[in-house]
Amino acid sequence: MWSIRRLAGFGVLAVLIAVLASAGGLIRLYTDWLWFQEVGFPAVFATTLKTQVVTGVALGLAFFLVLYTNALLARRLGPRDVLITVDDQLGLPSLEVLEPYLRVFILPVSLAFAAIAGWGAAGKWDLFLRFTNPVPFETSDPLFGQDIAYYIFRLPALKYLYGEAIVALLLAGLLAGGIYVCNRALRITPRGLWLSPGARRHLLALAALFLLLKAYGYRLDMYDLLYSERAVAFGAGYADVNAQLPVLKALMLLAVLTALLAVATGFSRSWRPFLGGVGALVALAILGGAVYPGLIQKFQVVPNEIVKEQPYIDLNIKFTRMAYGLDNIEEREFPAEGQLTPADLRANDATIKNIRLWDTQPLLATYSQLQEIRTYYKFTDIDIDRYRLNGAYRQVTLSPRELSYKDLPSKIWINERLSYTHGYGAVVGPVNRVTKEGLPEFLVKDIPPAGDGELKIARPELYFGELTNDYVFLKTQSKEFHYPAGDQNVYTTYEGTGGVSIGSFGRKLLFGLRFGDIKILLSDDLGPESRILYNRNIRERVERAAPFFRYDDDPYLVVSRDGRLFWFLDGYTTSDMFPYSARTRGLGNYIRNSVKATVDAYNGTIRFYIADGADPVVRAYAQIFPGLFAGALATMPEDLRAHVRYPEGLFAAQARMFALYHMRDAQVFYNKEDLWSIPGKGADGQSPMLPYYLIMRLPAEPREEFVLLLPFTPSRKDNMIAWLAARSDPPNYGKLISYNFPKQKLIYGPRQIEARIDQDSFISQQLSLWNQRGSQVIRANLLAVPIERSLLYVQPLYLAAEKGQLPQLKRVIVAFGDRIAMEETLEGALAGVFGERAGVPATAATPASPALAPGAPGGTTLAETASEAFSRALARQRAGDWAGYGAEMKRLEETLQKLRAQPGR
Repeated sequence: MWSIRRLAGFGVLAVLIAVLASAGGLIRLYTDWLWFQEVGFPAVFATTLKTQVVTGVALGLAFFLVLYTNALLARRLGPRDVLITVDDQLGLPSLEVLEPYLRVFILPVSLAFAAIAGWGAAGKWDLFLRFTNPVPFETSDPLFGQDIAYYIFRLPALKYLYGEAIVALLLAGLLAGGIYVCNRALRITPRGLWLSPGARRHLLALAALFLLLKAYGYRLDMYDLLYSERAVAFGAGYADVNAQLPVLKALMLLAVLTALLAVATGFSRSWRPFLGGVGALVALAILGGAVYPGLIQKFQVVPNEIVKEQPYIDLNIKFTRMAYGLDNIEEREFPAEGQLTPADLRANDATIKNIRLWDTQPLLATYSQLQEIRTYYKFTDIDIDRYRLNGAYRQVTLSPRELSYKDLPSKIWINERLSYTHGYGAVVGPVNRVTKEGLPEFLVKDIPPAGDGELKIARPELYFGELTNDYVFLKTQSKEFHYPAGDQNVYTTYEGTGGVSIGSFGRKLLFGLRFGDIKILLSDDLGPESRILYNRNIRERVERAAPFFRYDDDPYLVVSRDGRLFWFLDGYTTSDMFPYSARTRGLGNYIRNSVKATVDAYNGTIRFYIADGADPVVRAYAQIFPGLFAGALATMPEDLRAHVRYPEGLFAAQARMFALYHMRDAQVFYNKEDLWSIPGKGADGQSPMLPYYLIMRLPAEPREEFVLLLPFTPSRKDNMIAWLAARSDPPNYGKLISYNFPKQKLIYGPRQIEARIDQDSFISQQLSLWNQRGSQVIRANLLAVPIERSLLYVQPLYLAAEKGQLPQLKRVIVAFGDRIAMEETLEGALAGVFGERAGVPATAATPASPALAPGAPGGTTLAETASEAFSRALARQRAGDWAGYGAEMKRLEETLQKLRAQPGR
């Protein structure tokens, strides 16, 4: 009995550990509640917690009752005579010795398994909320006639409950069997296995329940056929419908029959009927579940695959297009004419002015060198957006200047938690403006943010961002660093509404325990007005507030009309349970960009807006959490709504699917006759081209707009076949258009243009020359710019020292049809392609600083000027532009005369 007391002591210790863990959980729960109150979503917290408690307790209690009831029943049904041990082959101690252990362990073992099951169920709270709040799709699956909502909202929860019920019955059977072994109701004798009548009926009853549950599992397996990958297309195919489905129906009936045989066997002496039923069930599961459908697939389907599978291919095409929103893509013809004229360029002045000359990676390196100001400030990303400035619609690059805590000069607690609390401002520049030194121009720059245009940043503090640490304290006795000013620092006091009060001793104790930091409790800098900001990373912030959405990987910063900074995040509703829809790894097979979230960079205020009111999933969440959404997208403040854009993540997923599912004819789809692909970047094409934003006037549209664009090429070919555009400006936000090229006409694709650039003798010589001078040539992503009914290619080139990090825009390459030109400016390259009288307005900026003298670092020597004039003359000659050729030769002559006049010549 001493060993029992010892084990009881271990049990008490386990209880103490559980209590301490529970105390830590309660502290975290309470501080989370304070945070949800701060951000204005206490109802979300309450609903989530209530669902977790109810589901956890309900499933845990069900688990406990199943295990504990069967364990008690096994103890009660065991034989009372403890002396029956003569023919025991296991050599176990007598029941008199084992009974105290059974009495002690049954309850804690049942509670332990119940706690595990309840904890797991609590983590599935979203599953059960969706189960109880379905919203119909008003579209039914073609095999069983169920509304799609059944598969999106109900089936996942039913499958989870089925799995938990199977586990509970198996554990109950094992627990009861173990107890029967201990109390000798189940023994291995020289004559074989012996069971007492009570134990026999009990275990057979559990087997019957298991079989009935398995019959229900076969019913659920029928629905899984809608996600079969056996056929040529995703979803139930010919063999699934005509072989697998009948077998599952037979298995369901046989499982029910075998369950009845199990009950009957409990009252008879022979095991044969029950064992025969189990054998038949196993044989049918093996032969009918795998062998028979495989034979049907091999000998009936494969020899006549297109005939047998055609109706199922049609279903796969229909439901995949529906699930990814491809059925809403408007398809238009794009003739890709090679007749672009200077008049066309002038008519598309806004498009030309907004061609992006600054690629994100070189620009990020340049911003880091020119505008980080201090080592603890970092630029992590370049956002592409648009603003209306001085009456013109302008595409801009924007990068927030965030505080990097790992780069603080002194990583002491006061610096990390009290002094350095926020980033400061952002850098904004036009996408096409370049100084004479080849550096980007700025619309907003420096600290404090300064600009000479309409765009102003009045509240530059970034208390919430992508680099922020977990928590800081505001309104403390310590000085809060604001920004550097020469040799001095400027300090500030937070004036916003963000954060949770931490002025009382109780709050200090709570947050000290929450973050495991005793300095919170001991610090004299925290006063009655002090506040704590936590969950400051914008992605983690919105995920904590609404964890049931998926969020795009690229948050972007927006400057409001009154100069405040707001983060935008795109939220997706997704599922992997849409019938017949092909799946994308890591995403599922249903996606909608139904949510737009904004986060105030100063106060941390979160607002969720419904961007797609037709999506049943977001409507379900609006029904579950009535106070979550601020309203439809139209209720967003107008100055912020002007910066809503179509997300790259969704567009990329749709483009990948559209490359295959633009084919709507089953025969064409089966043969992959018109399969497209996303072109690769660079001449080697190792990585796929990424979508890019442009301000442009779509063909046949009246005005320029902000669009997201991606070209397509035929599979294993490099010529262009189509391009897909997503519109971001109201009232056309969210509309997608596919512009399809004539199949009988060759239109150069990006890789072919890259190859032609490499084959151009002048360009290749120039690139080789630059690369040999201790510099590195960086080629930006090639942009395909649709103008009118033609396609123009633009590729900027940057030059950077091998050991430097300050890329400079050196040249711009323009390609149209068979013509290619490389010049210092975009208008120069356009003139090289379309002639001196192209009439293209200048896009290069006037110098931001005085031009460097010839021969100075970063400048151009007279010899280089002469060489470039000669190269341009050759380019004009190749283009047949004899007027331009004469002008360049005249410039060459003037440059040579200046060269001769230099001292020492």
